Amino acid sequence: MVFVPPKADFPLLAREAGGLPLAYLDNAATTQKPQAVLDALTDFYTRHNANVHRGVHRLAEEASGLYEGARATLARMIGAASPRSIVFTSGTTAAINLVAQAWARPRLRPGDEVLVTEMEHHSNLVPWQIAARHTGAKLKYLRVTDGGTLDVEGLDALLTERTRLLAVAHTSNVLGTVNPLPWLIERAHRAGALVLVDAAQAVARWPIDVAGLDCDFLAFSGHKMLGPTGIGVLYAKAELLEAMEPAQGGGGTIRTVGEDGVEWAEPPWRFEAGTPPIAQAAGLAAAADYLMAAGIGRIAEHEAALTGLALERLAGQTGLTLYGPPAGPERAGVVSFNVGGLHPHDVAQVLDECGVAVRGGHHCCQVLMRRLGVPATVRASFSLYNDAADVERLIAGLRRVRETLGHG
Repeated sequence: MVFVPPKADFPLLAREAGGLPLAYLDNAATTQKPQAVLDALTDFYTRHNANVHRGVHRLAEEASGLYEGARATLARMIGAASPRSIVFTSGTTAAINLVAQAWARPRLRPGDEVLVTEMEHHSNLVPWQIAARHTGAKLKYLRVTDGGTLDVEGLDALLTERTRLLAVAHTSNVLGTVNPLPWLIERAHRAGALVLVDAAQAVARWPIDVAGLDCDFLAFSGHKMLGPTGIGVLYAKAELLEAMEPAQGGGGTIRTVGEDGVEWAEPPWRFEAGTPPIAQAAGLAAAADYLMAAGIGRIAEHEAALTGLALERLAGQTGLTLYGPPAGPERAGVVSFNVGGLHPHDVAQVLDECGVAVRGGHHCCQVLMRRLGVPATVRASFSLYNDAADVERLIAGLRRVRETLGHG
């Protein structure tokens, strides 16, 4: 069956930009929301709004049911054995910081090692820099090859008896590279290290099975998977959550409090201090249901086809440099490029005048930018609602870029 991009389900895509139909190609930054997600948010606030876990009145019980039901939905989406392995956070950044603060900082010792890669987003790099600075641990980097993939042949030389954690992106938000996670996780575990996977760029476009992967931690954001902003997920193995104390204290995290101490609540609630993102959880569950109904495997195939078309069309552009691996089933819907000597911000601005929304900048990957030898790139990124016409709009916009700015 041919996948039909469901643009009509996404109200914002009906608007114009500069008098032209909108071609939204900034999905690696955030995705648009289907009507089902908007309806779930409205329904919560108009029919069920109350705090969770504390009240016995009807609204509180309904809100608690929606919130915990969302946890079960997200567990099912990523193949987690239990909803209790799902911690709601404010996003991928908060989820990774939770691990850095609640797992890493109490356990890392001087001389211990955390292994990251040169393609990591700052959110999967800076928390480990902070943890290393506070504990005396050392960061080591797995390099990126000239072809935009990880230098897997160099992994064994970096893994030592002092390696405590490998923190790695499932999918690069700049290169579109899908990393060989099963192999990476197996090698890290063989060396005695845990593995944290940043799945922010993967969860809406790639089937994920945490049990099959055997990753120890996995983090992602709601707003990158058609859901609301302000909510994300940390998956962790049950035994790890049981052994961790929360990074924040307060309501929701405790079982009992005395004058001299506290007894923590069971996971995952001990990690959800204060009033959680209840409405956002309802919206996130609706987004997960939407993606599962569409078929995440079919979405991956659709984006791979679009990416192949985009790479083919862009490769024919004079003076344009592409970054990342070639098209293929292991290439996600993220395409980065530069046009001659033109600044990516200037290119993105002219494209915006053509109704094409892309991102120009370092994409929170300055280590990777230095590896590529550039300060920034232009990035077009796809989602399930994009189609071939959006790719052609990008190509037409680049003709306008050359007419306006020259070849750089």
